[in-house]
Amino acid sequence: MANHKSAAKRARQSIRKTAVNNARKSTVKTAEKKLVKAIEAKDLKALPELLKNFSSQVMKAAKTGVLKKETASRKISRLSTRASATK
Repeated sequence: MANHKSAAKRARQSIRKTAVNNARKSTVKTAEKKLVKAIEAKDLKALPELLKNFSSQVMKAAKTGVLKKETASRKISRLSTRASATK
């Protein structure tokens, strides 16, 4: 346990930020799974909306530091290439 008020506050903040970061990572993974499933099923109607949602979630994660910007760009690039190849 923390011995100072400031250390206790940092511990509380760390717990909150970890929860937010884990939630954001989970949202990105879910969006990625939905997009991959639509690509494999060749669902052309849902594909643009899922790709837009995935890109948005990944960039939000990159902006807040949950993912690195290069990782986010690579994920978006690879999945958008796969999506456009199904058409």
